[in-house]
Amino acid sequence: MRTLTRIILASVLPALFIVSVQAQETPSVDEIVKKTNHMSYYQGKDGRARVKMTITDGQGRARVKEFTILRLNRDEVDQEQAFYVYFHEPADERGVVFMVWKRVGKDDDRWLYLPALDVTKRIAASDKRTSFVGSNFFYEDVSGRGIDADTHELVETTDTYYVLKNTPKDPSTVEFDSFTMWIHKGTFIPVKVAYEKGGEVYREATALKVDDVQGYKTVTKSSMKDLRGGGETVLEYSSVEYEVGLADDIFTERYLRNVPRELLK
Repeated sequence: MRTLTRIILASVLPALFIVSVQAQETPSVDEIVKKTNHMSYYQGKDGRARVKMTITDGQGRARVKEFTILRLNRDEVDQEQAFYVYFHEPADERGVVFMVWKRVGKDDDRWLYLPALDVTKRIAASDKRTSFVGSNFFYEDVSGRGIDADTHELVETTDTYYVLKNTPKDPSTVEFDSFTMWIHKGTFIPVKVAYEKGGEVYREATALKVDDVQGYKTVTKSSMKDLRGGGETVLEYSSVEYEVGLADDIFTERYLRNVPRELLK
């Protein structure tokens, strides 16, 4: 399994990146974790993107959803952050809103607004490891997992990747034993994340495409596979923008019903 993974990463994933990797001193594990978290969730002061989500089940049946995601950093130290996700398609989900207030060291606040019922639901902290709107991504995948929730070990360094093993500090809060990340050394983008349970990889995330957007290296296509059930979800990002100038009050319960349409492409 380890040999196969090396072959795949060596032959396919480096082609995603323009940044070359030169000989360099290996940073500390803490530095790798912080830079990777920043690249994954905190680039720029804010951001906006249109996202196409294709969910394919184990029998090959596909469903497509489209949404706009807005993201605002509320500080400059990667601690406080807000997300607003508005669904455009399919028609029976149009107007559904998912919103997150993220606070490092505390449980995130999450809301889901269902326009068909005109109901706002609070998503409990215990539900963050459940499916995000029927996809193979979890709620926690969308807004990010707190870096303090796991212990981190650098288990391998290759010419191109830092390989980190991450083990939950409180196993009772998650369904996995550990997860391993292959982090591109030149960009600190995690190009692959493999979740293990009982010595078996059962869930796998992959960065399929990386583009330069306003000077920011950005994952514009990614997937999450269920290796047990056979399902997969692919996310494709378009109209990606940084430094939009989003107002903080957009990320309040008022805008769950009264959506900021001028910002939703």
